[in-house]
Amino acid sequence: MQSIQDLSWEEYSALPISRRAECLSRTDGMPLHTIFAQQFDRASLDRLCDSATKIRAIAKSRAGMQFLQGLLFHKRAMIYFTQPSSRTFLSFLSACQILGLRTGEVRDASVSSEFKGESREDSIRTFSSYFDLIVMRTREKGLAERMAWALSQSKRPVPIINAGSGKDQHPTQALLDVYTLQRSFERRGGLRNRTVVYVGDLARGRTVRSLSHLLTHYEGIRHVFVSPSALRIGDDVLADLKDAGAQFEVSDDLAAWLPEADAVYMTRIQDEWDESAGESAKIDTSRFKIGPEQMRMMRPDAILMHPLPRRDEIATEVDSDPRAMYWRQVRNGMWIRTALIASTFDCLSRIDHWFRDNL
Repeated sequence: MQSIQDLSWEEYSALPISRRAECLSRTDGMPLHTIFAQQFDRASLDRLCDSATKIRAIAKSRAGMQFLQGLLFHKRAMIYFTQPSSRTFLSFLSACQILGLRTGEVRDASVSSEFKGESREDSIRTFSSYFDLIVMRTREKGLAERMAWALSQSKRPVPIINAGSGKDQHPTQALLDVYTLQRSFERRGGLRNRTVVYVGDLARGRTVRSLSHLLTHYEGIRHVFVSPSALRIGDDVLADLKDAGAQFEVSDDLAAWLPEADAVYMTRIQDEWDESAGESAKIDTSRFKIGPEQMRMMRPDAILMHPLPRRDEIATEVDSDPRAMYWRQVRNGMWIRTALIASTFDCLSRIDHWFRDNL
């Protein structure tokens, strides 16, 4: 496998995504930079989910937390979010704190040198001089990947974790979604032969794009994409599923699919991507919401998920239903991101040993 350090940007960016994924990963198959879902196979997903479960068990004791906080006490992380976020930001901040990383943050470009005209590329190169990890969230498609390549060429190749990139990918949200699905079904036959129904703004929702790819690594998953026609899932996502041999359906009838679902994955309308004011408001989304009536259509053992934030696509009355998993998703996100950061710094074996010797 050719190293990313040996490739120009033109050579690297011309590669198919499967080859770029190899370039961004270590020889053990775990990511060096975490940029897109295609970097993960079944083995790496199982490794991260298993490590997240071990970390959350270790963290329950004082001695365990002291061990975890000593793992990366000598490292520093920059959390660089130029696109608004609270959940993902705090999730990564908490993950860093669990592992002892000291953090810096920029959450508004107007308080950085970008306000003076500095490019984002130069800002990120500057951060790499001070920090050992950069976690970034941006509206700009491809920026995280471009900077992963650029920093790999430097004498100090600081890893980058993509915490949301344009309308393209959100790989760590997909990781926590897979972790939530695994934990939800681990005592009920596992994450196989399941029907996952994705609902809402599927044209612009990067979480569905990343999650649907990760689920191709699990046997017998049927993907059902339910949305208004204007927000239909992209053909590139369907082509990816077809290439993987996955089953999929496209529909605009949520009520017809609710009784079939093992998991319903709701999403909000992504109107921040509107090309003209009020564009999304013209779309009738009234049939793509979940309330008590829709929950009665779902099976007793089905689950309801949402990457959050929500608006009115899930009624608050549903929150008390034991099948509602979105608050568990939030907490699961902190643990899987902790595992990912630990993996980035090659600490998973030390976690395995502590877990085996002490629990």
